[in-house]
Amino acid sequence: MRRSGQAFGIGIAAVVAGLSGCAKIRYPSYYVLTLPAPVVSTDRKPILGSVAVRQFTAPGYLREGPIVYRQSPEELGFYQYDRWAVDPRRAVTNAMIQSLEARGIAQSVDLYDGSLTRACLLTGGIDRLEEVDEGRVVWIEVAVSAQLTSLRTGEVLWQGSSSKRVKLDQRSIPGVVAGLSLEMGDAVGDLVSSMSQRVSAASSARISETGGR
Repeated sequence: MRRSGQAFGIGIAAVVAGLSGCAKIRYPSYYVLTLPAPVVSTDRKPILGSVAVRQFTAPGYLREGPIVYRQSPEELGFYQYDRWAVDPRRAVTNAMIQSLEARGIAQSVDLYDGSLTRACLLTGGIDRLEEVDEGRVVWIEVAVSAQLTSLRTGEVLWQGSSSKRVKLDQRSIPGVVAGLSLEMGDAVGDLVSSMSQRVSAASSARISETGGR
């Protein structure tokens, strides 16, 4: 009987321990890359015709879901419980479309649907989107590049890249996400500014060559 009582007591203890373990289960937290809304230009002069924007590309490790950190140039790490709720490629692509619309340099801007009826095609990719740990200092690094091509002639009308590296003050996952969102928004804005300047200069040169006709 004593042995039976001991066995019963051990069984109860195991059940309690099991229930306690279940209470400690940690579930993933999900975050969204939310780029700031672009400022609408007051000097909207469409230079381009219709522009289709193909979804941006990204390295495989940025498409897996977990938020990435880098402890050295050669070593990547992934937060096990902190993940992207929305593919960052979608967020950056949408931000590029919104920024082009706000700048007003094209008659229309749409997501590329496979049709070749648009005047131009914008392609691009996310090159960096990560936290970088350097001892006690934590940085945010983003990099993005893009190219604008005429679908009529195949000519590359513009291409450019932009990168940002800033020190992170709020050392937390929400702080990392907020920093990545802000810096990627600035990088996208830089690309659109560069594109606008290039196509404006090219348009002015063509007008000069034709004598304004």
